[in-house]
Amino acid sequence: MNIDNLIKSKYETLTKSEKKVAQYITNNKKSVIYGTMETIKKDIAVGDATIVRFSKKLGFSGFNDLKIDLAKDELTENNIDSSHDYYDDIADHLMSTIKDTASLIDPNDLEKAIELISNCRKLYLFGVGHSGETALDFSKMLLRIGLIVHAETDSHFQAQMASMLSKDDLVIGISLSGETKDTYTSLKMAKENGAKVISITNNNLSSIAQISDITLRTSVEEFLNGGSLAGQLSQLYLCEVLIHGYEKQNEIDTVSIREKALRAIMKKRIK
Repeated sequence: MNIDNLIKSKYETLTKSEKKVAQYITNNKKSVIYGTMETIKKDIAVGDATIVRFSKKLGFSGFNDLKIDLAKDELTENNIDSSHDYYDDIADHLMSTIKDTASLIDPNDLEKAIELISNCRKLYLFGVGHSGETALDFSKMLLRIGLIVHAETDSHFQAQMASMLSKDDLVIGISLSGETKDTYTSLKMAKENGAKVISITNNNLSSIAQISDITLRTSVEEFLNGGSLAGQLSQLYLCEVLIHGYEKQNEIDTVSIREKALRAIMKKRIK
């Protein structure tokens, strides 16, 4: 039974506050899937206990269990009807990911982010899981323009690094959801030690975005489909935008840098 029918079947057994939760979820499924209990509490002024009780009355073990069911419904609906070949659908989705992410760029925020990168003493990249892989790729992309940075995907090392940062340092945190606990903890520690924080995330209202000096938004929302190519592509697109902005702002002679790199690589070839 999908969530709408489930809510209808249980509606008369709900309290007044629980009915408010029911109505909110019915009308705001995406916000519920990709948000937190704080999102609901802020919008309809109910407590954690009300949301948990509502979830259990519907037969779920808790709020996260309800969210998973919502995400399953959404994924099923998105896969039901397709008049195109699947490979065309994938290509369309990836292209729209780039365009949608580009449309979310705030030129002022982008300029400020590039200035922070240009003026920092040391730059660190924090991320875990697939976002950690993006951080590693970003560090290699930055190397192309002569910036040697440290991308750290281990939360313990992140914490150690964050504890030693100062007001002259910068950390870029990468997390699609903006709610990754390890990344949030490391960024918060860096912030408390005076470092500037840029986040690359989907949600401006997420915990990570809230502690960031600047947030650059991706367009991809993921819950049940975590680690998708589209999610990483949206992150890497913003990384490439930052790189080109840095090149432009600092008038980097990228041809010379890339020539040096190419000659070093060519020496590694057998012939």
